[in-house]
Amino acid sequence: MWCGLLLAHPVAAQNAGDTISVDCPLPRVMEMCVELDARRAIDPDAGPLTFRWHMGDGTLLTGPTVQHCYQQRQAYTIQLDVVEEATGEIRTAEKLIPVDFTKEIVLNFRATDTVRVGQPVAFDALDSQLPLCENVVVLWDFRDGYVTNGRQVQHAFRRPGQYSVRMSLRGNGPDACPSSHCVSRRVVVVP
Repeated sequence: MWCGLLLAHPVAAQNAGDTISVDCPLPRVMEMCVELDARRAIDPDAGPLTFRWHMGDGTLLTGPTVQHCYQQRQAYTIQLDVVEEATGEIRTAEKLIPVDFTKEIVLNFRATDTVRVGQPVAFDALDSQLPLCENVVVLWDFRDGYVTNGRQVQHAFRRPGQYSVRMSLRGNGPDACPSSHCVSRRVVVVP
């Protein structure tokens, strides 16, 4: 029996300490979705088969191909049970598929797209992660001369304009820790 699995894509790295010259891409929502395919699974002696996918989060899907998106970034084990339609026999745990969303590099932050001068804006990088790093610092460059750090921060712009706010994740060790990464998002400040 064969099952296919599709996960998130890798993210470009930023050189450590570089907040000015690097062009930081837009945040990309890292969908926590899987596509599974058991169409190649056959058992000529058993006849037609029904596939039951226990997705590890309480969801049960049926069919030779399924798609599912998870709501929480954690590790799951998908269990495939196969039912022989002719006899009703259930082959429990015919296949177990581990899916771990805690090991993916995630660069994303939330903020309001348009604000007024002087209005405090909340910036949130709670979903971002560098999983191989022991100590991660979140740096913010608001592109108006103000820089700060923290997973959740507030900032009020003093002048109208368009600002490409940058959020960088910087990991500090161990050696397997990836280099720093950054993303940017445009915030329009109106009078």
